[in-house]
Amino acid sequence: EESHAPPPPASHSSPNGDRSEFDRFLEGNVTPQRQEGFSAVEVKVTRGDLTPELFRGLATIMRDFTGGYARTSAEHQNLVLRWVRNESLYDVWTRLVELGLGDAGAQEVTDVVSCPGTDSCKLGITSSMGLNEAIRQRLEEMQITDPLTRQINIKMSGCPNGCAQHHIGTIGFYGASLKVGGRHMPAYIPHLGGRSRADAIFGTRLKSRLPAKRVPDAVERWLRFYEAERTDGEVFADFVDRIGTEQLEKQVEDLAMPAEFNLDNMLQFVDWSRSEPYKVERGEGECAV
Repeated sequence: EESHAPPPPASHSSPNGDRSEFDRFLEGNVTPQRQEGFSAVEVKVTRGDLTPELFRGLATIMRDFTGGYARTSAEHQNLVLRWVRNESLYDVWTRLVELGLGDAGAQEVTDVVSCPGTDSCKLGITSSMGLNEAIRQRLEEMQITDPLTRQINIKMSGCPNGCAQHHIGTIGFYGASLKVGGRHMPAYIPHLGGRSRADAIFGTRLKSRLPAKRVPDAVERWLRFYEAERTDGEVFADFVDRIGTEQLEKQVEDLAMPAEFNLDNMLQFVDWSRSEPYKVERGEGECAV
């Protein structure tokens, strides 16, 4: 069982002599267990994607350091390595770095969650995995250091069914479409202010339907608006409750305007990670198998 005590102190430097990366990993990905001397390590897995080679590498780490124990995380698409001895944390981190899985920030704002969407589910309306990557890249470019902003969780589903738990994301989206002049445009409907864990509450659905290619802009605007207008220590969900949805809708009012189909706007009619014009196709989904 994991506790909420502070993470164990760092005792090594990173391979290039800079402790900062390992320190961030300890702070963001390591949770002491109730059993003294052991910690749980959350491996941040981008979009939940693991290749067979990565699985084999993780299995080797589990055999060497955890007694074979691991579990998936409930709210993110990560893997939690359990029963790691505190004196082995640095060695586990270096092995994860070799696999490309040593990033810090598990369950933070850049740990974006999405369902498969149109990549594999026939119920999918939009490419939620493509949007995941686009939002994650925007967040990385923003270089967010504010501790309260880093606590925000962003989740997106490729249809209203909610497999990515978008309802309880601090910022959540579900896939939809816009019809403009006889053509369809991929879009998302936002939910803001959701809460998870023991006090789980669905986020408030905004009266906005955002073209998919404009969603990263909307996320950036909401985050900057929150940082500029919040009270001292106010978390995002409480900010949404206080400020009201009308103010949040105004922040993205221009982004919600549908674009005309022309040479300048053609890419807005193409979904993320796609090259062909968007069209709505639905069938039996993987959740119905």
